[in-house]
Amino acid sequence: MSMAPRTDTQSPAPHVADSHDLIRVHGARENNLKDVSIEIPKRRLTVFTGVSGSGKSSLVFDTIAAESQRLINETYSAFVQGFMPTLARPEVDVLDGLTTVITVDQQRLGADPRSTVGTATDANAMLRILFSRLGKPHIGSPKAFSFNVASISGAGAVTMERGGQTVKERRSFSITGGMCPRCEGRGSVSDLDLTQLYDESKSLSEGAITVPGYTGGGWNSRLYSESGFFDPDKPIRKFTKKELHDFLRREPTRMKIAGINMTYEGLILRIQRSMLAKDREGMQPHIREFVDRAVTFTICPECDGTRLNEGARSSKIKRISIADACAMQISDLAEWVRGLDEPSVAPLLTALQQTLDSFVEIGLGYLSLDRPAGTLSGGEAQRVKMIRHLGSSLTDVTYVFDEPTIGLHPHDIQRMNDLLLRLRDKGNTVLVVEHKPETIAIADHVVDLGPGAGTAGGTVCFEGTVEGLRTGGTITGRHFDDRAAVKETVRKPTGTLEIRGARTHNLQGVDVDIPLGVLAVVTGVAGSGKSSLVHGSIPAGEGVVSVDQAAIRGSRRSNPATYTGLLDPIRKAFAKVNGVKPALFSANSEGACPTCNGAGVIYTDLAMMAGVATTCEECEGKRFQASVLDYHLGGRDISEVLAMSVTEAEEFFGAGEAATPAAHRILTRLADVGLGYLTLGQPLTTLSGGERQRLKLATHMAEKGGVYVLDEPTAGLHLADVEQLLGLLDRLVDAGKSVIVVEHHQAVMAHADWIIDLGPGAGHDGGRLVFEGTPADLVASRSTLTGEHLATYVGP
Repeated sequence: MSMAPRTDTQSPAPHVADSHDLIRVHGARENNLKDVSIEIPKRRLTVFTGVSGSGKSSLVFDTIAAESQRLINETYSAFVQGFMPTLARPEVDVLDGLTTVITVDQQRLGADPRSTVGTATDANAMLRILFSRLGKPHIGSPKAFSFNVASISGAGAVTMERGGQTVKERRSFSITGGMCPRCEGRGSVSDLDLTQLYDESKSLSEGAITVPGYTGGGWNSRLYSESGFFDPDKPIRKFTKKELHDFLRREPTRMKIAGINMTYEGLILRIQRSMLAKDREGMQPHIREFVDRAVTFTICPECDGTRLNEGARSSKIKRISIADACAMQISDLAEWVRGLDEPSVAPLLTALQQTLDSFVEIGLGYLSLDRPAGTLSGGEAQRVKMIRHLGSSLTDVTYVFDEPTIGLHPHDIQRMNDLLLRLRDKGNTVLVVEHKPETIAIADHVVDLGPGAGTAGGTVCFEGTVEGLRTGGTITGRHFDDRAAVKETVRKPTGTLEIRGARTHNLQGVDVDIPLGVLAVVTGVAGSGKSSLVHGSIPAGEGVVSVDQAAIRGSRRSNPATYTGLLDPIRKAFAKVNGVKPALFSANSEGACPTCNGAGVIYTDLAMMAGVATTCEECEGKRFQASVLDYHLGGRDISEVLAMSVTEAEEFFGAGEAATPAAHRILTRLADVGLGYLTLGQPLTTLSGGERQRLKLATHMAEKGGVYVLDEPTAGLHLADVEQLLGLLDRLVDAGKSVIVVEHHQAVMAHADWIIDLGPGAGHDGGRLVFEGTPADLVASRSTLTGEHLATYVGP
């Protein structure tokens, strides 16, 4: 066999297509970025670090990911683009070498009562098809197993044009759905406690209705007392059956009251429509307090909380109904599906098996498919979103993760790191915004933003390898190897909070005494029952201030000043000094610029093209009428005050002519949680996740309570900020408060006075108390997973 002789002595030059191995960003100015220019290697794992608010998300999400998404959207027809969210081009000069971006962010999954883990991941859709094909008895299509589809039927005449003639035909239809008719697929029913709505010993004239907004002779109370359906001077307990029905449940009826056309409806219907239909978080505090008092939620007696009607529950495969399957722990359900050998649905079983195995692989095997999506923590929600990407055959994609280790025990972080590396090794570019040193350590490339937060950040302080970061002298580099030491001496408790037989979710009759007057930390692997123990057994209320991870709601009109209640004392101070109404100093009320309605910008909607926001020419973006800006306090007008940072405002309202104690107290709390750099008028929509949680913490610190329950307060915090948080927790305890923290961060564990460790595993392998004692005892015994990781962390 002869071979042709080679004439070239050099290897061929690389193909020009292989030279595009960088994502180039030049002149990025989104949010607080200051002309950032960087080059990110493709098919590598790049971690973006920096203090909270330094511009990481602005660069990764609002610039790189947003532009990739915008360019992909532009490939669709104008008709399709009309149904998609419109995205503006980010503030950047050049973006080159982009690939398709898949974003896995921390946005909570929808808190709709009908949204579950199963519906959010398509696992339920596959189960419904499976039961519609194999379930005995056969009850119908996949819709018959859906708790979002009601059973309906109808018949009637249909008129249509055919061949120039009008033809009438009789048509009938029926849809068999799986929704429980009693609770409408919610799993729970709400009842109103009538004693909280009215005092039956009084008449309407004497103010019998006790609902907020229905007292004091206003239109709401006049609607009932002047309706003519009953005698307003008769005590409610003496109402006839018909009068009581008209008072509580009468359908909407048009009528005239005091010469004005109004719609009368029964008190229960009116409250359900005006109050109970709204999101609880969006309610005013006094309304929320009333709803919590008056409404009781109980498991639906008809479907026993399964959300499904009797027909859907009756159809079974191997003695298991779809309700039983959804209630199983996912790791157990995966085993059950593996045992089904049915060639007729083989592709479906394979796809369902892969999805369920992905749950187990990513560390969420302890969930069940019927778990409401709104009850997942931020970290769990993010991992649920990762599931659809794990088995993906796509390569050369850019995956963008927002702190994927949030809510993860040190034991679980290693598993997450393996997943990130697997995505990279398939030939994908992986960009991760992260604070945890364990994840930064596996990076191929590190970009450190800073040096500070807000206006003090927005520049690239370091770019290179992890080793280079350690010696680079940036804040992240200096704190990279920080280790908190275990306390030598711990505080003595002033009392105990007894929890007996706790069985919320997966807890298995836990008995524990949580010490009061000290810093107590509840820890354990993700899914071991920490939040179930703390939030299930220590309800927020009398004397308990609970700061959970629920998202802050707020439009672009909301800002730190409005959210914390800071604007009220500032408006009153301006009004008092100038002798005018406080409402003038609100951009959402009388003081608003009439041209832009107090928004500061004018939005022009361009249908499927990105809308344009232009600064209002009338008020020059200041949001207020020109006449309002003539009023001053301490030499500053209201727009100048809202442009101040928290630190500046704290000094301004602390002493001198503008001294306002109520405003100064709120500003001190904001500075305490490390938000001194935020401006008072910065829209809430521009804050990072870590900033929002600390804003919430600062607000709750004002509440009167002896026990503070914090759920992972280190979420979104840079290593340097964790020290400040520990100082804040110490100050709370020293002020006589009891602080109970659900936490995974080893620095917080080491700093605790008492540790309660749940486990040993997750789901039904957890829910038990595996250790309680001081951090030093936990390190010495190394008896649990937490103990081993804490011992490794604090070193010999």
